[in-house]
Amino acid sequence: MNDIERALALQLPPDASSEAAGRLAARAYEEGLLDVAYTVEDSPLGPLLLASTGRGLVELGYEADKELDFMLERLATKVSPRVLEAPARLDPVRRELEEYFEGKRLDFDIPLDWSLTKGFTRRVLRATAKVPYGEVSTYRQVATKAGNERAVRAAGNALGANPIPIVVPCHRILRTGGSLGGYGGGVPRKEFLLRLEGALE
Repeated sequence: MNDIERALALQLPPDASSEAAGRLAARAYEEGLLDVAYTVEDSPLGPLLLASTGRGLVELGYEADKELDFMLERLATKVSPRVLEAPARLDPVRRELEEYFEGKRLDFDIPLDWSLTKGFTRRVLRATAKVPYGEVSTYRQVATKAGNERAVRAAGNALGANPIPIVVPCHRILRTGGSLGGYGGGVPRKEFLLRLEGALE
């Protein structure tokens, strides 16, 4: 930091940079220059990346404290390079997640943007989105609903690549026979979510 930068920093109030970032995000949105708004939100499962487009929630990512750069690069590459931290744009998502973790919300009402999915993966995830709170399904059942009952392994891969976990509840999908199977966020998180919903004792 040079002398001029130090002098300027002393003249700014401590929260000036966050205020300026908020104004910048709002201006970018008004000017149509913001395609993907994101924020990082604390949760019982660790820091979550929340990212939204004009169509809806496009990504909810675990390990946002460690993987943030990778996640933002993926959004910039696969959705739009116009990505900006804009927490206010994610307020509805944050509110619904908070209610969910407090046990006050059984269904999410926020719109979803399926841009990071396609084909069979998207069909599997759409079938998964219909599994109700507190209930479970199997890899075979969602594969069948997605149009190919024999594509159990492909269904598992689709669920492992789910860009919107929790809201698209891939944690509710188990192996035939009832064992948990895998989970993109790690099996302990899957167990936590199933216990929260009363689907696992």
